[in-house]
Amino acid sequence: MIFRYKAINDQGEQKEGTIDAVNRDLAIGGLQHRGLIVVSIIEEKEKKGFLNITLFESVPLKDVVILSRQISTLFESQVSALKAFSLLSSNTENRLLSSKLSQVTSDLQAGFSISGALEKHPDVFSEFYVNMVKAGEESGKLNQTFAYLADYLDREYALTTKTRNALIYPAFVILVFFAVMTLMFVFVIPKLSALIEEAGQDIPFYTKLLFWLSDFLVNYGIFILIIVAVFAIYIWRLSRTERGEMYLDNLRLSIPVVGNLYKKLYMARIADNFDTMLSAGISIVRSIEITSKVVGSKKYKTILEEAEVDVKAGASLSNSFSKHKEIPQIMVQMVQVGEETGSLPSILKTLGRFYKREVDDAVDTMVGLIEPIMIVVLGIGVAILLVSVLLPIYDIAGSIS
Repeated sequence: MIFRYKAINDQGEQKEGTIDAVNRDLAIGGLQHRGLIVVSIIEEKEKKGFLNITLFESVPLKDVVILSRQISTLFESQVSALKAFSLLSSNTENRLLSSKLSQVTSDLQAGFSISGALEKHPDVFSEFYVNMVKAGEESGKLNQTFAYLADYLDREYALTTKTRNALIYPAFVILVFFAVMTLMFVFVIPKLSALIEEAGQDIPFYTKLLFWLSDFLVNYGIFILIIVAVFAIYIWRLSRTERGEMYLDNLRLSIPVVGNLYKKLYMARIADNFDTMLSAGISIVRSIEITSKVVGSKKYKTILEEAEVDVKAGASLSNSFSKHKEIPQIMVQMVQVGEETGSLPSILKTLGRFYKREVDDAVDTMVGLIEPIMIVVLGIGVAILLVSVLLPIYDIAGSIS
């Protein structure tokens, strides 16, 4: 919660500002810890208006990558945490991130640890991020931890962006194609059908089929839109349930080519997460627990949760992974080698790089397959439309001449 306060410092100067705290008592305690005498403090209600930055702004992952890199550099230069976050909050272009960093600065002044201050902003700093910082505080290697985080988030951003862009391109082309075809069927074909039917010429079967489809869209198109909207809402609501999320995740993983791409993406994410956290000194059990929450797949989250239970019971990670066909044998074998040789982090780093290359190759292959397939399909669709309309018109022109 945000509290607006008025206070007096040791020199008798009046201070005003805001402080983020769980409740009013902690807010007052934080201000007193700064040496301030609280005159008044009230909770500031969060506004949800048109210009509210939290409503329309977000913090892109690339901004968090840059922030982590800057924090690492400042810590290496022996700049204190309070000074570092204060500098960054006043020099960050993203208004929402700047506001969050100001709140982090206030919490640091109130005596919070860095991880404790960051933990209050889960919409920007994930549980994975906070636990990495906590490990850095415990080991005294915060500059290295933020460097690890910047490298990890940079890889994650590049991997996710490339995969998403590879799927957006064909989806956009297909959507535009269907939009153009719908406009043709609704506005152009009806006028041509009236012209052809008035001529009294024999109409080929495929042209009649085209005219029937056009009439159907004109007369019942609104009902089709309603059905599509209802179906979209149903899918959205289904995805919000535990069972529906699992069903849609399994469906996505079973799609040819696309499913294989997602599997490799999740493997890269799991290996990279494990490597980053184990290198930072986080225990294997805690690493599994955090990775299960950020992997992005309900199926693999369940697998990791089962692995966490097995490891707590004394089993090895490789033995737990071997129970699931969704985990490739190469990963099971490599993890087993890492466990036996005591070099699990380096093995996982190798696996992360391997699966990143696999994702890159899968994306390139998918794009290479989709482009010619789309060209052929779109060409056939346009050719059928043109032949169905132009041949009757050509026959009419021939009979008139």
